[in-house]
This record gives sequence, C-alpha cells and structure tokens, in this order.
Amino acid sequence: MIMHILVVCLGYICRSPMAEALLKSALRGQDRITVESAGLGALVGHPAADHSIELMEAMGVDISGHRARQIHPDMVRDADLVLVMETGHKRAIDDADPTARGKVHRLGEWQGVDIDDPYRQPRAAYEDALRDIEQGVASWAEKIRA
Repeated sequence: MIMHILVVCLGYICRSPMAEALLKSALRGQDRITVESAGLGALVGHPAADHSIELMEAMGVDISGHRARQIHPDMVRDADLVLVMETGHKRAIDDADPTARGKVHRLGEWQGVDIDDPYRQPRAAYEDALRDIEQGVASWAEKIRA
C-alpha cells in the first residue's frame, strides 16, 4: 500500500514543486497518503522558479512558499514510492541506495518519457514540462487510488 510518496528532480525549483502540488491535489481525500519532494542537487533554500509559480498560479495552485531542499537517504527509505523526472535520476537513487530499487519510477513512466528540465529556459519549456507532469500525475494518481 502506498502511503508516502517522494517526488524528486535535480535543482528542486522547477519540476518537482509543480509535480508535488499537482499530485497532492489529485490525491485529495486520500488522507492516508503523504506527498513530499526534494532535489538531487537542490538549490537549497531557493524559491520555485518564477515560471513554475506563474503556471501553477494560473491553475489556482500556490507554490510561492516553496523552498528547495536536498534529498536525504532517510527520505528515500521512508517513501513507498519515489517518482523522478528522468532516467538518470532513477539511476542515481538506485546507485546511492540499492534497497530503493523497485520503488523508484519516472513520473512519466506510463507515457514512456523523461520530463525535461526547463531551468533557465523560456516559459514554453516550463509549459512543456508542466504538460508532461500533468499527464504523469494523472496516470500515477489513477493507479495509486485503484
């Protein structure tokens, strides 16, 4: 049973803050499930990227209070499911903690895609990432609720 989900990207200011917020929203009413996120190379203490904040705000979701934090081995161990943005992130977590194997998956797994990092790119790259994130969240939420 999945009760604790960890969402992971690299810098933790673009993709994971959006994915965490959308996954929490998609799983609203599933009180037993907690969702948190972190970064493999987090820009610790930094707020979410402006484009991420703006895109989420347009969806009625406020991530303006977000502050990046670095992933810690205990976070991975405590999670029942770890959702990463790219195949390389999965490999990094699996290599750092072989006991995590089997619970680390790409957010875009069911679509067969890595979610590209829009960091320091134009707004269109954030919009593309958000579309992929939305699809991944919808697929995972459906499976988690089943």
